Amino acid sequence: MSLLQPGQMAPDFELPDQENIMTKLSKLHGIKVFIYFYPRANTPGCVTQACIIRDSSQILKSKGVIPIGISPDTVKRQDKFAKKHSLGFKLLADTEHKVAEAYGVWDKKSIYGKLFFGIIRSSFLINEDGVLTHAWYKVAPKETVSNVLNALTDFY
Repeated sequence: MSLLQPGQMAPDFELPDQENIMTKLSKLHGIKVFIYFYPRANTPGCVTQACIIRDSSQILKSKGVIPIGISPDTVKRQDKFAKKHSLGFKLLADTEHKVAEAYGVWDKKSIYGKLFFGIIRSSFLINEDGVLTHAWYKVAPKETVSNVLNALTDFY
């Protein structure tokens, strides 16, 4: 797993959102983007994380930041997740986990001794020029937004 470092250009990507509309990172230049990777829609940790982001959307917006969630879920599953929890931000479907691999968040995991590949919950703050300013790997769901807000306070 190759970890991204602040100062690097964020890997570009194009993925469908929950409405099956393509989102391309490089088209978002001029905007600060907060990307977070989560393992699976509608699981307890992912719901907690998404709802905290939803509830913080006004403060993020006031700081010029848009949140984008990415998981290996299908467009249909992302749509159900977004609607069920009234999320109000883009959830992208990385079903082939190519973006997760590019960001270094697709790795071996173990549950009850069973090894498998999956998402390592992580988040990234990208500036208006497409450069990574912060990268948090193995982030706790409840710390996701506070990490970003602290980074914005310290950095901007």
